[in-house]
Amino acid sequence: MKKKTIAIMMTAAMVMAMAAGCGSKESSASNGDNKEASYKIGIQQFAEHGSLDNCREGFLEGLEEEGIKEGDNLKVEVKNAMADTATNAQIADSFVSDNMDLICAIATPSAQSAYNAAMDKDIPVVYTAVTDPIAAELADKDGNPVGNVTGTSDTLPVEEQLKMIREMMPDAKTIGILYTTSEANSVSAIATYESLVDKYGFTLETKGISQTSEIALATDDLLTKVDCITNLTDNTVVASLPTILEKANEKGIPVFGSEIEQVKIGCLAAEGIDYIQLGKQTGKIAAQILKGEKKASEIPYEIISEPGFYVNTKVAENLGIEVPSDLADSAVESFDTISE
Repeated sequence: MKKKTIAIMMTAAMVMAMAAGCGSKESSASNGDNKEASYKIGIQQFAEHGSLDNCREGFLEGLEEEGIKEGDNLKVEVKNAMADTATNAQIADSFVSDNMDLICAIATPSAQSAYNAAMDKDIPVVYTAVTDPIAAELADKDGNPVGNVTGTSDTLPVEEQLKMIREMMPDAKTIGILYTTSEANSVSAIATYESLVDKYGFTLETKGISQTSEIALATDDLLTKVDCITNLTDNTVVASLPTILEKANEKGIPVFGSEIEQVKIGCLAAEGIDYIQLGKQTGKIAAQILKGEKKASEIPYEIISEPGFYVNTKVAENLGIEVPSDLADSAVESFDTISE
């Protein structure tokens, strides 16, 4: 009789424990559906430089404008690959293992790596600063996602850049571009330049590199063949821009940038986009996905298409170049110092 009583009591205790566990799960699920839901995201940044940093900053601002704020209802883990492809892959795998609610991938190599790692999981990837999502195989030929991945493109305004260079350097004949051969965004941009340089009376000289250690020698070689250099949003090259600028300045050869941060640190001018705004646009896309309003697979990638003219008048003075008045008057922003 005593054994039977003990068995009944143990059974009752087990039932109560199971009921408590079920109640806890229901509460958690309910919280996930209401406005007090919290989120955990990973930000995977390929390299350390101003434009990508601005994307990250803008991304968090865009989320906050949509009511998702770090420290309140958002936990963020940021990891930077420092332009190393092996590290980049490890970061993507770690975010997938940590079961993030969303991965924000900044730059083409990070977007490709994050999507490859997450494609068999239910983790959306939202990218930014990807010049050509179609060439990167993140979108189909119509701009639609190839899977649970979407984001924003920093497609370069190549024709506007060529027009601006011709206006600032009426006698220039050859433009040089340094690029990373493994970056799909750079290969795509090179093809666009090749299709347009003749229209503005230029020839194009390109120099491909595979890693950071090759940049110094490649720059030296390129500078012997060109009248100026125009920079892409190539992550490996941009991360080494101070080296390129130092060598170009020694020879009195202008370097044109592709966005505002490059102009701040010593490029002569750029027809570029605002990466803070690009990041904000990306954050708003991510907010839709986190809130369950849309799936990443339902959102075609978006582009900021209006470039702005940025110029560094100190660099122009150092090089003895006069900025045409119509360009100077149209500048979104001009700088009279060179940032360190």
